[in-house]
Amino acid sequence: MEENNLRAMFLILARRFGFLSEQCCDNNCCGQEISLTQSHILFEIKQQNNPSIQDVSNALGVDITTFSRQVKALVEKGLVKKTPHPDDNRIQVLSLTPEGEAINLSIDVQVNQNLYEVLSHLSDFERESVIRSIGLLNDAMLKSKSCCTPLR
Repeated sequence: MEENNLRAMFLILARRFGFLSEQCCDNNCCGQEISLTQSHILFEIKQQNNPSIQDVSNALGVDITTFSRQVKALVEKGLVKKTPHPDDNRIQVLSLTPEGEAINLSIDVQVNQNLYEVLSHLSDFERESVIRSIGLLNDAMLKSKSCCTPLR
């Protein structure tokens, strides 16, 4: 496959997945107005164990100033809690509130339903191949020197 075509395939895939994920947030699937960026923040806080603001910002590749505004909005909505790190009060640790947990789960369920609907257009073999290939690609990206922030 030609290199430019591979790049185009990835750009189109990323764009389509972004639209798919936005459908949940735009359609207010979880009873709150949550931006796509905010849904990513909720997801990442859940994935990490008591991450700092900097940890999540780095994992998402978002500028800390922009990120801090998004976290502030999530705190104001009662979805995220900030607490000082026990060893260093200058570091703020993030956690989901019970409502934040529920909304993150709701978004997760909706996005997974959307993805499974897309994959339903494939045969069982194709679907399993795609899912396995995504895992392989994620593993290869972690090993690459030219790509990606490692996920924790």
